[in-house]
Amino acid sequence: MNEPVIDTESKPKPPWQPLGPIDRRVVGVLVEKAKTTPDTYPLSLNALSTGCNQKNNRDPVMLLTDDAVEESLARLRASGAVQEVQGSGRVSRYRHHMYEWLCVEKVELAVMAELLLRGAQTEGELRGRAARMEPIPDVNALRPILDSLRQKGLVISLTSEGRAHVVSHALYPADELEKLRAHYESSESREPLAPAHSLPIGQRANNDVEALRSELAKTRAEIAQLRHEFDDLTQNFHRNEEEVRQLKQALGG
Repeated sequence: MNEPVIDTESKPKPPWQPLGPIDRRVVGVLVEKAKTTPDTYPLSLNALSTGCNQKNNRDPVMLLTDDAVEESLARLRASGAVQEVQGSGRVSRYRHHMYEWLCVEKVELAVMAELLLRGAQTEGELRGRAARMEPIPDVNALRPILDSLRQKGLVISLTSEGRAHVVSHALYPADELEKLRAHYESSESREPLAPAHSLPIGQRANNDVEALRSELAKTRAEIAQLRHEFDDLTQNFHRNEEEVRQLKQALGG
């Protein structure tokens, strides 16, 4: 199934809005599977849940229940990003409307999908991952795509341009985006350390401590993000548990 090329000229402002972690994962999987496994697309709820929880090309790895994915689909459908369609055997399936929702072209959407699935990454990492969905020969070919997405307000730079230039999508809620920017600004503001062999032993030790502190700060930020996502999953679990209890009571169980 060939995907449409959307004419973005003379279009009204696209309807995209910030998305939470689970919604980003769900819509990212829909785009990815539409491009990489078109024969199985649109996706059933079961296939979509499996795609959300797979361990490769996902950061962070999630363990979402079907209920959590269904709740996400309801939000995405309300925003116009996703549509439910009837599949064979009356099984509901889901397809994305991300071309219209983001007002992007085919290769731009491949780049956005990778950013939604993995978050911030260097240009080199992003090029390699997005190229499995659409041809992007090298980083030089990626940069005009990023420039276009940046002009549309969909991509942001988190570090200075250069060899390890880190970019991410701009669909984070405001609090997440603020934390992400602060993390990379803090990392970039640290002065580079001099070569260890040129320093006195005492200063080498100080630099080692500073490097460890930097790594610890990064780890803490990642743990905080995981804790936030775990809290969301726990809330969903307890809510579902309460619904089951109420249903049992209603049925006289």
